[in-house]
Amino acid sequence: MFTTNPFAGLSSSVSPAIMQAYVVVMFILVVGGTLLDTIHKKSARYFFENKRKVRQRGRPLGSGEMIGIAVQTLAVDVATSGEFCNQRRRVAHLLGMYGFILYVLTSAIMVFFYPTPASPGPALLAFLWYLGALMVCAGGYWFWFAIRVDVMAEGNPVLRLVRADMFICLLLASATLGLIWAWLQTAGAGVLTTIFLGLYLLATTALFVTVPWSKFSHMFYKPAAAFEKRVEKANGTRRNLPAPANMPEKFGSGRRAPQNY
Repeated sequence: MFTTNPFAGLSSSVSPAIMQAYVVVMFILVVGGTLLDTIHKKSARYFFENKRKVRQRGRPLGSGEMIGIAVQTLAVDVATSGEFCNQRRRVAHLLGMYGFILYVLTSAIMVFFYPTPASPGPALLAFLWYLGALMVCAGGYWFWFAIRVDVMAEGNPVLRLVRADMFICLLLASATLGLIWAWLQTAGAGVLTTIFLGLYLLATTALFVTVPWSKFSHMFYKPAAAFEKRVEKANGTRRNLPAPANMPEKFGSGRRAPQNY
C-alpha cells in the first residue's frame, strides 16, 4: 500500500486531465483566497506602512545584516518554529507543517507527472505521500486531543470548535480521508472506495475554498512578520514592555512579588 500511487489507480475512472485541472483550480483558490484575506484585513497595507516607518526611525542596516536576519528567520522561525516555547506544541506543529508540505507537493507531482498505471512513478514518491499524510494526522490529532484539551482549564469543552479551528479540522479530514481512500482502493473495496473518494475530495476542496476565512493564509504572513520583528530588534526600533512589578520570578520577571510580613 505505502508504495502504490493512489492517483494512478484513480485514472481508470477519472481522466488525468480532470485531476490536473482540479489541482490548478485549488492553487488558484489558495492565491485568490490569500489576496482576498489580505485586502479584507488590510494586513499588507499595514505591513508596508509599518515597514517604512521602522526603516525611517531605526539605524540603517547593511546588506550583510539583512542577509543574516533572513537566514535566522528561515532557520529559527520558519524551519524549526522557534516562536513556540512549549516543546510539545512545537513538535506537533512541525509534524503538521512538514507533513502538509510533503502531502501537497507529492500529490501535485503524482497528478501531473505520474497519473496513470503505465507510469506510476517511483515507489519513494508514493511513500512520501503516505508519510506526509500520516505526519499531518500525528501532529494534528496530538495537538487536538493531547495539547488543545488544556482549554478545559478555562471551562471549555474538549471538542469546542471556533473559526480558528477550521484549517486544522479540514486538513485533518483531508489527510485522514485520503489515507482511508487509498487503503480501500488498494484493497479493491469497490463502492466504499468511491464513497471515501467523494468525502476526500469534499474535505480537500473545503480546505482550499475556505482560505479567506481560515488560518491557511497565516503560513504566508508569519515568515514576513518574523523577519520584520528581527529587523526592528536589530535597528533598535522594537521596544518590549517591562514586566509587571508584582510578577514572581518563577513566571519570568526579574522582580519579586511583594511579601506579607
